[in-house]
Amino acid sequence: MRVFITGGSGWIGSAVVPELIDAGHQVVALARSDDAADGLAAAGAEVRRGTLDDLEILRAEAAACDGVIHLAFRHDLAFSGDFEGAAAADRRAIETFGEALAGSDRPFLIASGTLGLAPGRLATEQDGHDLPPDVLARGAGPEARHANAEFTLSLASRGVRSSVVRLAPTNHGEGDNGFMTFLVGIAGDKGVSGYVGDGTSRWPAVHRLDSARLFRIALEKAPAGSTLHAVADEGVPIRAIAEVIGRHLDIPVVSVSPEDAGEHFGFLGSLLSLDSPASSAITRDLVGWQPVRPGLLDDLDEGHYFQKAPALV
Repeated sequence: MRVFITGGSGWIGSAVVPELIDAGHQVVALARSDDAADGLAAAGAEVRRGTLDDLEILRAEAAACDGVIHLAFRHDLAFSGDFEGAAAADRRAIETFGEALAGSDRPFLIASGTLGLAPGRLATEQDGHDLPPDVLARGAGPEARHANAEFTLSLASRGVRSSVVRLAPTNHGEGDNGFMTFLVGIAGDKGVSGYVGDGTSRWPAVHRLDSARLFRIALEKAPAGSTLHAVADEGVPIRAIAEVIGRHLDIPVVSVSPEDAGEHFGFLGSLLSLDSPASSAITRDLVGWQPVRPGLLDDLDEGHYFQKAPALV
């Protein structure tokens, strides 16, 4: 297939691009910067310069390709406090792709997340599809991206083989600058490796390369309207993560009260308190995906997260 991808230079996208190329697909990748363009070209992709706001470019490339994988998000807006603006830009891009692909039965995949789907119990691919009509039309705040994912699934009724790949909150691997890196940095800065409360809250995880393989498999054969979970570890206790970090940094492992979690962990405090396990059983049965890379604790034990543990202030 000739595949158009946005976000191909990001943490997940930079694994998806070689996964697709190694499987024999031709990749056309959107790049908004020289560095992104150079990296994508070096990986073997054909580069199209532009941003998510260049809707005519998105429309033309989607129409000219056999499928689309949409991974980009306006993090520049989201991190500056305009999350709704970032979600609105995402919705416009999704609508544009939907219009270009309507009636073609070509695949269209986007990324979403599992965190918070069903707090306190094991979330499945069947959860999270009960948004009220007004929220589904165009959600606001944190629900906006959820609404965008549900809108993507609705494109199946318009002749698009649409799928949503929900990613575990941690897509780990060497080079990761996400939540695990933040936790290592916080532990190094505080001199203790902390967990919230009794540390039994559970954190789903998957290796980044396993996620990339699921995107490729979904592109090739996921049925229209599919929700898929890129989850290998259904729920790693936060305390177990803290213990590995403490052992590698040779620092005490301590409980942080829920009241003090925000001060100790910053923005991660509320997330670490969520008990949010997730399953991928339906995904495995539906498309035959099986994670084969190391789990989160084994990956942490490989040591690459501790080669540079930045202090966070």
